[in-house]
Amino acid sequence: MPTSTQSDTFPLAGRPVSRMGYGAMQLAGPGVYGPPKDRDTAIAVLREAVASGVNHIDTSDFYGPHVTNQIIREALHPYPYDLVIVTKVGAVRGEGGSWLPALEPEDVKRGVHDNLRNLGLDALEIVNMRIMGDIHAPSEGSIEKQVTALAELQQQGLVRHIGLSNVTSTQITEAQSIAKIVCVQNHYNLVQRDDDALVDELATKGIAYVPFFPLGGFTPIQSSALSKIAQTLGATPMQVALAWLLHRSPNILLIPGTSSLAHLRENMKAAQLNLPDAVLAELNAIERVNAVH
Repeated sequence: MPTSTQSDTFPLAGRPVSRMGYGAMQLAGPGVYGPPKDRDTAIAVLREAVASGVNHIDTSDFYGPHVTNQIIREALHPYPYDLVIVTKVGAVRGEGGSWLPALEPEDVKRGVHDNLRNLGLDALEIVNMRIMGDIHAPSEGSIEKQVTALAELQQQGLVRHIGLSNVTSTQITEAQSIAKIVCVQNHYNLVQRDDDALVDELATKGIAYVPFFPLGGFTPIQSSALSKIAQTLGATPMQVALAWLLHRSPNILLIPGTSSLAHLRENMKAAQLNLPDAVLAELNAIERVNAVH
């Protein structure tokens, strides 16, 4: 498995962004639904993230819904000139917070306009077309209709760049025949490595790979081997898991999410954590151990 020489930035839509970004999903209420318990803290987290050097924020108008983007706008608008906000379309929220596919061209158009309105923007820098698939894993099938709808919005000047989420290599190739793809956001982390080949494939093409659930998502990564390694490094297991991703490939951009200032500061420190080759070898072996058990 290749590992990278760590660098601090990687081009995203032609702009250098810090490889340690921020994912805004957790700024909404429980289950990514409704308002947060503490809006003032949510605003403080966003402002500290940007003050700490984050210039890549991941969001969507279906977080909340609408809530997260409205908080981003309140906290950061007018936006710093170097801030890249990446949003996504492809789902809506049902009663009780259910996640429903929204993949028709009219759904895509409505999703883009919702993001524009709630973020307070005239154009969205990057929009990921989120294919629902098996929710957290992609499934094959044409995405021509969805990408074409997004490309038409790009031609209208409402979307500057297009990305994909929860997709296969075949779907990426299909999308590239319609529009330039600048990033792919799929499920990937220390113990979920189905996309190993895809990470390397995109790296050769200079396309950013953005893992969602870099720390395991709603079920955080648990590994006794990881905990032992972290202890020897004087770090937390989650810091080591993030640092492993940064070492994994130079095109990986991280968007760990949190609604806590303390956790934000902890995550940011992971970017300075050096992993010696022997430690990387141990971490690379964790997946194989989990597969056996």
